[in-house]
Amino acid sequence: MLFYSLTWLHSGGKCVPAELIDTKPCALFSADPRAGGDSADALDAPMLAHSQPTGTGLPAAAPVGRLAPGDSVLAPLLLLHPPTPPALSSCCQPDESSARPSAPPTEACSAVPEPWRFDCYPERGAIVSRDMCESRNCCYVPQHTGQDGVPWCFYPPDYPSYSLVSVQPTPWARRGLSFPCTHIILDNKSAIPVPSASEKASDPQYVLQLCEEPLGLIVRRRSTGAVLLNTTVAPLFFADQFLQLSSSLPSQYVYGLGEHRSTFQHDVQWNTLTMWARDVPPTEKTNLYGVHPFYLALEEGGHAHGFFLLNSNAMDVVLQPAPAVTWRTIGGILDFYVFLGPEPAAVVQQYLEVVGRPAMPIYWALGYHLCRWGYQTSNATWEVVTSMRNYGIPQDVQWNDIDYMDKFLDFTYDPVHFDSLPELVKDLHAHDQRYVMILDPGISSTQPQGEYWPYDEGLRRGVFIKDAHGNTLIGKVWPGLTAYPDFSDEATHEWWFENLQRFYKKVPFDGLWIDMNEPSNFLDGSTNGCPSNNIEDPPYTPGVLGGLLRSKTVCASAQQKLSSHYNLHSLYGLHEAKATASALTRLLGKRPFVISRSSFPSQGQYSGHWLGDNRSQWKDMVASIAGILSFNVLGLPLVGADICGFSEQTDEELCVRWSQLGAFYPFSRNHNALDSKAQDPSVFSPSARAAMREALLLRYSLYPLLYTLFHHAHAHGHTVARPLFWMPLFTFSPRPQVPQDPLTYGIDRQFLWGRGLLVTPVLLPGADSVEGYFPAGRWYDYYKVREQSPLFGDSIISLGKNILLSAPLDKINLHLREGSIIPTQRPNLTLWVSSGQPLHLLTALREDGSAAGELFWDDGESLDTYENLQYAYVLFTVEQTHVEASYITVESASFYGVQSRPEQVQVNGQEAAFTYKDNKVHIPENK
Repeated sequence: MLFYSLTWLHSGGKCVPAELIDTKPCALFSADPRAGGDSADALDAPMLAHSQPTGTGLPAAAPVGRLAPGDSVLAPLLLLHPPTPPALSSCCQPDESSARPSAPPTEACSAVPEPWRFDCYPERGAIVSRDMCESRNCCYVPQHTGQDGVPWCFYPPDYPSYSLVSVQPTPWARRGLSFPCTHIILDNKSAIPVPSASEKASDPQYVLQLCEEPLGLIVRRRSTGAVLLNTTVAPLFFADQFLQLSSSLPSQYVYGLGEHRSTFQHDVQWNTLTMWARDVPPTEKTNLYGVHPFYLALEEGGHAHGFFLLNSNAMDVVLQPAPAVTWRTIGGILDFYVFLGPEPAAVVQQYLEVVGRPAMPIYWALGYHLCRWGYQTSNATWEVVTSMRNYGIPQDVQWNDIDYMDKFLDFTYDPVHFDSLPELVKDLHAHDQRYVMILDPGISSTQPQGEYWPYDEGLRRGVFIKDAHGNTLIGKVWPGLTAYPDFSDEATHEWWFENLQRFYKKVPFDGLWIDMNEPSNFLDGSTNGCPSNNIEDPPYTPGVLGGLLRSKTVCASAQQKLSSHYNLHSLYGLHEAKATASALTRLLGKRPFVISRSSFPSQGQYSGHWLGDNRSQWKDMVASIAGILSFNVLGLPLVGADICGFSEQTDEELCVRWSQLGAFYPFSRNHNALDSKAQDPSVFSPSARAAMREALLLRYSLYPLLYTLFHHAHAHGHTVARPLFWMPLFTFSPRPQVPQDPLTYGIDRQFLWGRGLLVTPVLLPGADSVEGYFPAGRWYDYYKVREQSPLFGDSIISLGKNILLSAPLDKINLHLREGSIIPTQRPNLTLWVSSGQPLHLLTALREDGSAAGELFWDDGESLDTYENLQYAYVLFTVEQTHVEASYITVESASFYGVQSRPEQVQVNGQEAAFTYKDNKVHIPENK
């Protein structure tokens, strides 16, 4: 892993003698490369550090966690000269006294291939003329090919940039110094610690090349020579409120960069992905609820690496067909990490060692959740729960949306329409079910004084976000005029906990759903508007929906404990999730269950996520798979979409198919909107209801597998739902392997649970078959039903191709890869009951008669069971004639791919009865 931090210190510092303080030069480039490698250490993940807008000169305070251990360390510190002349974007033009060279030669401009043209005039909506472009010393070449996105105004090859002045080797670093000001004093509370090297890399996986002029970094993979990072392809800018870094990419295969509605593999054909948390239903080419400036890229030959920019300011990320990427942000610093992999799974593990691995969910989080906005009463909610029980449909959790509140006020419930809510929750608990309620961050500011403790006490403690003048900022959401808690302040966490504690005495909820936490605002800014300054209207504004940073949120100039909202906006959901998870842990003494709409790197430690206010349309169901795969890569494996769709009207076929797919979301919830018809499973026809019930029973039977996958996500940084290219070719290995099948790189209509369970849903109306891609190997039909040719027994042998599968309305296709052992249980209506059932092992053998699987088991709800060694971990192996495992109750077992009838089967050293048919050995329950 390589770590870089580019910091430009503006006003606010002063030169001091070197002996007074050990700080960094006036302008520096620091790097802390570390080779990838597995580590057994459980790392403390950081609350991520970010800077003030660079015009303030002071970076913001935040603790920084430990980096991943590695076997190599190198930290070059380089002094840079600024460009001459500093002809940057319009937000940072040179002084009038600066010499301005003439327009670039036409020949030089025409020689730049279209895919390698980097935009010199990125302002949205600007109609760029030749004079405007050439005033920036850039090339102007109008396009007549009809190719969308190719910039007409782009940087020439010799555009001025920074230069490296000198380099001085040290025992494990290189340092360059020549400015007379070599040390800076900063306000300690605003300092961002930069990890320093303590030893030299012993066997790095990379080769790092420093280019002197133009300044740049080139990172190559040592084993293949592949270029992972090359920042010399376009000019670097590091100016007040405008930072830009470009790099080549090794291929078109780029994933991550959330949150956006898109395919899993991002399009690199002039695709701009804007990041700035925003309340808007999932829409293509729009900044959505979360911000995740991390990508995973595949290289030729299947190696993978990752890139993470630790920056919370608004930004554009531009992908172009060179292929190349440009990061363009309006604050903070260029603090970035490169993860060497080389397997995709290893890249995610290394990324999560930096930002933090996800929390282990409480067991019932993996059950079926039911919610809607529009139950209207607690009795109506209760009737749905009762109907689900009467039809024998599994359900672990019942939710309520904002209609349970009294006048939409947080920490209240409607005493008329939801008067029986406490009794409903008591009934849920009596049936081993749980209750989750919604909370929005907006706290009503208009209730009579003394009648609404959350606002009165919050005002007294000063926990709300302030406007630029230091007064409580007032916006508007569901309860009307509202104040917004400042979750960057630890004092607000205590106030939040006390509010939950008070409400819990009335309604003993089990988990929380935190919504509207971008934060959302029905106004732009506040009731008093926002100041007119360069924070509200920066010289460059990324392509945010609405065109303004304050659009449908609070003012960018609003003040919070750690910094301005300009810097902290996209961190709001993370800070609220941290406060909420902490409060639930204190209140309940168990693993907290929190689902958040807004998210940021490291959030998996505190909450799960759902994909927002989708629509009851087939295309939204299709898009959900890409969203779930992306968030698994981004470190939030507890993710799902609203099953059957949130808005608009669903239909029976769509809801059946979506329920089958949703049974394999890591987080499975049916939820719809106020004006939509009911869509819980109990309201449909008997045949549809039966199909939904069977899909959920299937999920519940696979709970031991799903729970084990979440353990590996928590303990080792694995994914739960995985793309097909995560899987090695031909072999089944417990170790990650480099993908070798390019045909899997773009697949986002199928996915895997773990290493070997392939899910192939129907995603089109009126279909009774579905085409699925089967990577090379033998695949067993999970239902043990013979399909069409080519088949062998209950299996498909593939060399890597698409196969047409039968898909009646009551079935979702599942296939188990050779070499897999999956633990299952007899399902019941709740996971509490299901988890007490004996295990059944489903085994799919390789040709050599071997297979492997595993099981993680604990009490399902206690804190830190893995860390405190309060768990059972069982490894199942099959080698020729025996199964090995530690003690555990197994009710029955089936083994597929057994080429001839065994003469004898033994269990625990004793001969056991068995049946053999169609290459399957079944050992029944011993009664």
